[in-house]
Amino acid sequence: MAAAMRVIAFGGGATALPAIIVADIAVLLAFFATAQQSIEAAGGQSSLGTLTLGEQFKLSFSILWRIMLVMIAAALGAAAAGYETSYHLLAGLDGMAFDQFTHPGRFWSAWIAAIVLLMIVRAERDNGRVALFAAIGEFARRGLWLGAAVIILGVVNIALAHGQEAVRTAIWNFWQTSSATQFTKNLIYFVFIFSFAMLRLWITLSVLTLGLKQSYVRDS
Repeated sequence: MAAAMRVIAFGGGATALPAIIVADIAVLLAFFATAQQSIEAAGGQSSLGTLTLGEQFKLSFSILWRIMLVMIAAALGAAAAGYETSYHLLAGLDGMAFDQFTHPGRFWSAWIAAIVLLMIVRAERDNGRVALFAAIGEFARRGLWLGAAVIILGVVNIALAHGQEAVRTAIWNFWQTSSATQFTKNLIYFVFIFSFAMLRLWITLSVLTLGLKQSYVRDS
């Protein structure tokens, strides 16, 4: 859903903003599903699988507007400091699954993903209550391991960006030279977007879950 909405958003027009919002919610829903499996694979327990679709949407909206405020504040602060591409910080949530525009943006998306994961983990403990500042505070307390995980994830995102660009170039050349139908070309491009989104999401949760687990182990 997120991949399809991004394609619609790139077309511009009146549907661009609603498509971006739907894409962000879809990314969060995919994040929940992947987080559950990553936490369980790391030996932890998660109740995310017991949430109904309605509860997942409610949790998504609760996280979305809080993270949007963080991204808007960061973008405005960066713009005031003279950072010319500050608007890229608004793609922090989107960058959890899709490629960001700049290298700083890729590290920013890694940090946003860490905060979202902490918000989800805390919400599980607090009967669904979402607490942004508590999650940021917990990140600070676990900064050694989670900070290292964010840095590693940022570097991985840069490497993925180069790999994705190489594949994108190959697909572009295919579009220009192939006699395949337009439907086939569009399908290949959609699969390309979807595949890298899932790969980036899995890597994001795997790295962050490992960092979070290590922070708990070291604390104990």
